[in-house]
Amino acid sequence: FLLQFEEEQGLSMLTLSSILAVRFHLQSTLWIAGRGFNNLSQVNMARYIPTGQLVAVKQTNLDECTEEELLQLMNEVLLSRLFRHSNLLTSRLVFSSCCQLWVLTPLMAYGSADTLLRTYFPDGMSESLIAYLLHGVLKALEYLHRMGYVHRGVKASHILLSGEGRVYLSGLHSVYSMMREGKRMRAVFDMPHHSPALLPWLSPELLRQDLHGYGVKSDIYSLGIVACELVSGRVPFQDMPPTQMLLQKLRGSHCCLLDVAPFPLGELGGLKVSRSGVDSGIGESVATGSLSHSATAPPTDRPQSPAPKNHSVTLHNLVQLCLQQQPERRPSASALLTHAFFKQVKRHTRDSFLSLMYPAVPLTSPEDPPVSCPPAPSCHAPTSASTDTTEAVWDF
Repeated sequence: FLLQFEEEQGLSMLTLSSILAVRFHLQSTLWIAGRGFNNLSQVNMARYIPTGQLVAVKQTNLDECTEEELLQLMNEVLLSRLFRHSNLLTSRLVFSSCCQLWVLTPLMAYGSADTLLRTYFPDGMSESLIAYLLHGVLKALEYLHRMGYVHRGVKASHILLSGEGRVYLSGLHSVYSMMREGKRMRAVFDMPHHSPALLPWLSPELLRQDLHGYGVKSDIYSLGIVACELVSGRVPFQDMPPTQMLLQKLRGSHCCLLDVAPFPLGELGGLKVSRSGVDSGIGESVATGSLSHSATAPPTDRPQSPAPKNHSVTLHNLVQLCLQQQPERRPSASALLTHAFFKQVKRHTRDSFLSLMYPAVPLTSPEDPPVSCPPAPSCHAPTSASTDTTEAVWDF
């Protein structure tokens, strides 16, 4: 029944009675927050009654998973025990009950960056908010790369934001170890599972699948695609057939920032990029101008999404560095953390960046939730009900 319980001070084993106690203390009526893991898992919001804390519960029916998917789930569970970083989303509790796998994690009240784009920022986010999100992702990648792992699934739906404003990188089921027999390999050759859904974000060297393989710099390329995704609200290459996408990436061309046409990376130096930095700092975006408004303001008073037309030179340079065709020319995650684009992150507090989230509001539970009842042993998950159902993409 039990896999593992993770606490602040360490790991301790749970007995069957302890598992039933945890399920008893969880709100029996779970509010649907979205789906994940290739639509095989249902992500719910639940309340831990003793403390009143809201948590996320991911339930997966193991009978519906293939052997490869079961291996991915096992990999995710094991890595959750291994990793310790404030910007990586790891599980607090993992156990199986009959045919259901339960994974409890902290609630990401703002959901994923992908959901924020589709719901509140269809034309892209402000550069300040983008810098804050990417900075958190880079810190997680720096940790993973130092540990000898490549993520292989960096995309907006794997970037989650808590109600307190902390950025988390999820998607541990796609992580791959570069360590073999105690030694770190220079390159790996494994193709990620369910790679068709990841094609727009994957690097040219990973897609090429040749004798050179790929390494941690593949994640840096994916970060560049995510930057374009957050800027425009659209995923580069997404509307292309796979073959054309591969040819475009191998040629080194890409469609990215809205204020320039598609171009090869080598020609970036010849472009006349605006140095005005229209949306490069707090106080310069349309969203920042809304700080005096209440989050409950009428829809007519809400500003439109920023949709900047001219991007700062530092953002252009960041994207150029990340999307270099040759992986050895891309900077490491540690080097990118010192990039000029992220200077604005150090000058402001977490609360000031949360102000840029307007008009997005954190996910909350319905008022007056029902009283919990002890669950009966069953192979089926508890019945989900919600008075405020929000279907989102929580891609754990």
